[in-house]
Amino acid sequence: QVQLVESGGGSAQAGGSLTLSCVRSGDLYDSYCMAWFRQVPGAERERVAGIDAEGRTTYTASVKGRFTITQDNAKNTLYLQMNSLKPGDTAMYYCAAVEVCGGDWLWEMNMRYWGKGITVTISS
Repeated sequence: QVQLVESGGGSAQAGGSLTLSCVRSGDLYDSYCMAWFRQVPGAERERVAGIDAEGRTTYTASVKGRFTITQDNAKNTLYLQMNSLKPGDTAMYYCAAVEVCGGDWLWEMNMRYWGKGITVTISS
C-alpha cells in the first residue's frame, strides 16, 4: 500500500517562503504522477500543482509563477517550493499520487493515494 507523508508546513508572513515535502513509500510501480492539493474549511479541495512521471508540471493559475513542484525520484520525495506567499494560500495542503495520468489529469477524483495533510498559515 502506497503511503504519503507530508512535512514542512507551518506559519509564515505574507511575502515569505515555505517548502513542503512528501515522502512516498510502499511503491508497487516504478513511477507515479504526484500532486499537491489544498483545502480550507467549508470549501472543496482544490488542485495546486502536479508533476507526471516524465517531469512535466502543471499549476493552478493562482500559484503559477510563485510555486514550484519538483521531485527527487531517488528519494521518492515530492516538494512544493512556495514563494511570495499570500494570506489566501492559508490551507491544509495534501500530497497525492496516482500510478498513471494523462491529459487534464490534475483533479481530485483522479488521485488514488493521499497523505493526511499539513497546515500552512500565512499572516498579513
